[in-house]
Amino acid sequence: MTFDMPVTPRNVLVIGGNRYFGKRLIARLVTAGDRVTVLNRGSSPPPPGVEHLVADRDDEAALEAALGDRTFDVVLDQVCYTPRQAAAARRIFAHRTRRYVMTSTIEVYEYEDSAVPVPESSVDPRGVAVDLELPWNDPEFLDAHYGEGKRQAEAVFAAAPDFPYVSVRVAHVLGGADDFTGRVTHYAERLRDGEPIAVPAVNHPATYINVDEIADFLFWAAGQDFTGPVNAASHGPLTTEDIVAALGAGPARYRAVEVGEVSPFSFRRSYGMANTRAEQLGFTFSHTRDWLTDAVAQTLEAAAVAVQGGN
Repeated sequence: MTFDMPVTPRNVLVIGGNRYFGKRLIARLVTAGDRVTVLNRGSSPPPPGVEHLVADRDDEAALEAALGDRTFDVVLDQVCYTPRQAAAARRIFAHRTRRYVMTSTIEVYEYEDSAVPVPESSVDPRGVAVDLELPWNDPEFLDAHYGEGKRQAEAVFAAAPDFPYVSVRVAHVLGGADDFTGRVTHYAERLRDGEPIAVPAVNHPATYINVDEIADFLFWAAGQDFTGPVNAASHGPLTTEDIVAALGAGPARYRAVEVGEVSPFSFRRSYGMANTRAEQLGFTFSHTRDWLTDAVAQTLEAAAVAVQGGN
């Protein structure tokens, strides 16, 4: 998808964004001529020409000190996981930006089970209860409550009617040589070793998006004026079998699991998002058939190179 470039350069802050589709988003902003600042904990530097601020976002005083008197046209928050982080961000950026885009997740719909893709209204953040006293700083708790953390973070932003926020609910992301999740390689290794792939007894499809397309979407969303939640997903839900077939490694064996852990990209409930709102606002999504084979090939090729380099 092609986009109109900003008429004048924008001051854009990206919080996080040092890997995967965040890196691609920063590249798109730089190419568009925006003045980009990246804020992270210093784990990795941004590309040349991008200002770098170092702060731990969980330390509100340090975050505010790092920002100084800077203001931004757009803030793109790639790493807001908890309502505490959202509350601090809302306080700090209330008078620093005209637009705040939070990267959220399909996991906000973790309690939904619909045979048809769900719209944003299925989870209205204005009706989500927020509990700041939960142990959000405990990594194990946060990992086990990822969807709830995102849901409550959205609720914090939505509770301030004058805060110009967008929450981009991202479908499962596929593709890229830098896919760090190991989910695609899990299937490749199973096929290589002749091991069965564990799936639920009733295995439901889910919605996905290509790594480059979600970077395109976030770049596009930064330049719009709508607010509130918006789903970002390619057309064409995928099943586990679809993804395995795209590996091109021959027939697979599946093992139904009634109780217990199943393979990634296999789901015990219907798990799809409708992308109608985003398309009505002007973004055109691809279809998964247009990129699935290339996406898994990119990931597997990179994984093979990594293995060879380690030998």
